Amino acid sequence: MLNFCTLYNSNYAAKGLAMYWSLKRVCPEFRLFVFAFDDMLAEILEKMALPNVMVITLAEFEDEELLRVKPTRSVAEYCWTCTASTILYCLNHYKIDHCTYIDSDLYFYANPQIMLDELGDDDILITPHWFAPNEDISYRVGKYCVQFVTVKNTPNAIRIISEWRKDCLNWCYSQYEDGKMGDQMYLDKWPEKYKGVHVSQNRGGGVAPWNMLQYDFIQHNENITCRLKDRGSEYRLVFYHYHACCSTRKGYIRQLYYEPTSYVWESNVWKILFKPYAQKLVEAYKTIHKLNTEVDGLATHELSDIPWLQYVKETYTRCIKRKENIYFWIDQIWHNKLT
Repeated sequence: MLNFCTLYNSNYAAKGLAMYWSLKRVCPEFRLFVFAFDDMLAEILEKMALPNVMVITLAEFEDEELLRVKPTRSVAEYCWTCTASTILYCLNHYKIDHCTYIDSDLYFYANPQIMLDELGDDDILITPHWFAPNEDISYRVGKYCVQFVTVKNTPNAIRIISEWRKDCLNWCYSQYEDGKMGDQMYLDKWPEKYKGVHVSQNRGGGVAPWNMLQYDFIQHNENITCRLKDRGSEYRLVFYHYHACCSTRKGYIRQLYYEPTSYVWESNVWKILFKPYAQKLVEAYKTIHKLNTEVDGLATHELSDIPWLQYVKETYTRCIKRKENIYFWIDQIWHNKLT
């Protein structure tokens, strides 16, 4: 039995549901502890009564120390502040032998047991960003990504995560400052500072926009292989981190580019990864919308509404500068209406 925990609010409800569906498809036995970061999400999840899911509300979870710093953090910053606390809550409250924190915008393509098998006698598993050379911003966001963190219920692991919690309570902001960035750069020191910390070597766990250009993707029915272009090494894709894949125009889903010069896709990536994921998000949206019409769960309201003509012009400019195919970029819009 694998134990996972995640945290998100109603704005990520569709993404969290898609993640759950993917986990249910590839993992025979698991429990997912969902920390619902607002009442609307808690109500939706309670109505859905998803198998293998335990819903934990903020009223159950938050303690005095978290509530003390909550007013000083943005919504995202407070979520990051709480990551370590969610892991500790699960280990201590439910007396489970391990717990893996996972981001709600992951999507699983293979059983993550393969990741846990790496641990051996170690206590904690962390995953590198595996930045592509031209995308390497580890100096300001960290070597490791807080996306998939496995923690055993051992005295050593509890001590490490408890110290991480203290660090995040003291400082956890969406900016780089003195070797810190959110909850993430604290992990940079773990392999040298602590015993029992294992850095995953499975490149199939943690494929993401910031490293995907290093791979060729090959699909075999429902299995996907990612092959390193420079070495030829092949890995079965365990999960993809759909960072910043949001709705930016009501009724449509596309990839959001935080930096116009970043995250270029190759032709088969849309077909193999993003289009099927967009379809799952549409399905998840419709499922949630039936339960609460005020929630779309696609992170839409965090973004400004970009007029269609403006988007096409920006896309055209970006493609000309990068000498890319304008038709391919425009085709990256998933045109199915959500309603």
